[in-house]
Amino acid sequence: MRVADPMNDMAKGLSDDDLRKFAEAITKLPAPRPPDGPVDTARIERARALVAQNRCNICHTATFAGQDNVPNIADQCEDYLVKALRGYKDNSRHGYDATMAEVMAPISDDQILDLAYYIARVGAR
Repeated sequence: MRVADPMNDMAKGLSDDDLRKFAEAITKLPAPRPPDGPVDTARIERARALVAQNRCNICHTATFAGQDNVPNIADQCEDYLVKALRGYKDNSRHGYDATMAEVMAPISDDQILDLAYYIARVGAR
């Protein structure tokens, strides 16, 4: 569903079996680790309020481990999360349905930065 030229080019010609093998290998990689260092509790609290308000913890679960087709985003790289959230907001990144675009529509860029900060550190709390 997503157009990412380097990935699309690399995957051209791969069979479904090849893709399953890649997916299997990826599932065996170690989980991301949250960043080290002190945590800005004000940013964490602002993000927690946004998570509750927008019910992010319903689809992604309380630990952001995901479920079904909803990805595990806990402790992902903060820069990646910012890019993904901005992409949902400006419609340059598409999900399986319009849910993320709808949720992100009213979210400001400062709030995106707080959400990414928080989600990148979910395992550290």
